[in-house]
Amino acid sequence: MTDANMTAITESRAEPATRSTLPPPNRFRFWAWLWSDKRALISLLYLSLLVLAAIFAPLVAPYPPNEQNLMDLLMPPSAEHWLGTDDLGRDTLSRLMYGSYNALYAASLAVGIGVATGVPLGVFIGFVGGWIDELGSRIIDGVLAFPPIVLAVAVTGALGIGLTNAMIAVGFAFAPVLARTMRAQTLVVKNALYVEAATGFGASRLHLILRHILPNAIQPVIVEITLMLAVALLAEAGLSFLSLGVQPPESSWGGMLARAYHYVEVAPAQMYAPGFAILFTALAFNTLGESIRVLLDPTIKRR
Repeated sequence: MTDANMTAITESRAEPATRSTLPPPNRFRFWAWLWSDKRALISLLYLSLLVLAAIFAPLVAPYPPNEQNLMDLLMPPSAEHWLGTDDLGRDTLSRLMYGSYNALYAASLAVGIGVATGVPLGVFIGFVGGWIDELGSRIIDGVLAFPPIVLAVAVTGALGIGLTNAMIAVGFAFAPVLARTMRAQTLVVKNALYVEAATGFGASRLHLILRHILPNAIQPVIVEITLMLAVALLAEAGLSFLSLGVQPPESSWGGMLARAYHYVEVAPAQMYAPGFAILFTALAFNTLGESIRVLLDPTIKRR
């Protein structure tokens, strides 16, 4: 047998092994991770159902959210009203479905404003350094000295009462936290060897930030965003409870809790539905954030 034939046989035998060692596509790795992490799977399923309920509430809700029936006040759960009725005879399940839209909108708006404001600020002061970094850090520390909910109430009072204004206030309260995290990550990444190599090859500052610093510094911020979604949800519920968020008669989980609080001795079951909705949604966001943290942590060994 000639050397050429031996080489062909060796390559043909090695080819399947080479193919088997190729990493799976990203979509398969995502589904494999999701299936292996039951916490993330359950959290995503719950949040997906919540999004579907918010989108299709006009089609699947058994009653209009503001339809009153003064003959059925504070009714317990029954076949007609699965979660009972409130003090005005409105169906609790319908108002819970419609309130899911406000809850998701509020959390997304607050976190979106926090990311749009805090991430660029943190990257800028961390990358530039010097007196700009010192001044920016002191301003961030000064803003963080105020409790977020107090700062949100103050900004809401200045902008006006309403869900959008309340969540803008919460978003500005989130921005310093994200800016501080992003600044710390930028300080670490900008001194890496690959950034110095890119600088040596003549890369511009914008290229360094967009192609090297931001992709390698954003992982902790992604985890923090998922946790802030839960905090924003609780903040919306608290502000609506104080009548600074969603205004009646529009449905809100915090507003439902505020109304049920006045009748807790007469009909305590009215607090269960919005209370558990807030609890489970915040828990889903927190659990998903913990799963993403474990996924992005390079120090954790995986099979």
